[in-house]
Amino acid sequence: MKISYPRRLAFYLGVTILLAWSLGPIYWSLATSLMRQSDLSTSPINLLPPQLTLDHYRKLLGGLLGQLNNTVWHDFSRALRNSIVLALGATVVTVTAAAFSAYATVRLRFPGRNLVFVLIVSTMAVPGYTVLIPLYRLMVSLGLINTYTGIILIYVSAFLPLAMWLMRSVYESLPLSLEEAAWIDGAGRFYTLIRIVLPLAAPGLIAAAILTFLGAWGQFSVPLVFAPTLETKPLTVLIPEFATKNDIDYGLINAAGILAMIPPALVVIFLNRYLMRGLMAGAGK
Repeated sequence: MKISYPRRLAFYLGVTILLAWSLGPIYWSLATSLMRQSDLSTSPINLLPPQLTLDHYRKLLGGLLGQLNNTVWHDFSRALRNSIVLALGATVVTVTAAAFSAYATVRLRFPGRNLVFVLIVSTMAVPGYTVLIPLYRLMVSLGLINTYTGIILIYVSAFLPLAMWLMRSVYESLPLSLEEAAWIDGAGRFYTLIRIVLPLAAPGLIAAAILTFLGAWGQFSVPLVFAPTLETKPLTVLIPEFATKNDIDYGLINAAGILAMIPPALVVIFLNRYLMRGLMAGAGK
């Protein structure tokens, strides 16, 4: 069927607006990071850098380039390491817990299993800021403030319900006959789960890992409260601190933001197909 010209025009206009809405901030951040400091304060604003410069990246990566006593690079590299440790730690723990707990709610028979699952998943409806104060008091009493363990546990409690819900739908889509065949051959339930079920559920596991990693990488309010020092402070909290009450280095802030986008962007680019397969795993059930 031939699409009319007004419909095609509306379609392309909608796509253009969507791309501008999505990519516009990224372009502006990249352009700002490549502008000289003097070009950032002109009026009217420059939509294109009048003269490209890498000064902001040199200032940010000075320690990596051999400059001594570069506090900006020291802080940035430490925050980058913190972001990686926190995001990867939360991802590993969340996916592991979701893989076993979701399987238990699907295959094991015990009283209240559906109620337990519903209660866990329903915690996604609770706004995070409503539990910050009691959670902070709990972390203080356990001595977990400003520690990787404490922050990762908070991330896991936030992302586990979504991962568990996703894995449950994946397990429900897998035929039980494969597991029954393994049990007949003498395989135990744990062996069957590790060697047969989890390989088949790999797309769901990868999808849960991607969603958890991206969510943990972009967290701001939790590390702002529970990571007060550079020992555990991630990039999302450090970068806004480049703006002081006396000076706002827009070029440095945007250069740091561009570099901070690279890890999650690589995850999405290379693992996007697994994300879609994982999200659609239970659709044909």
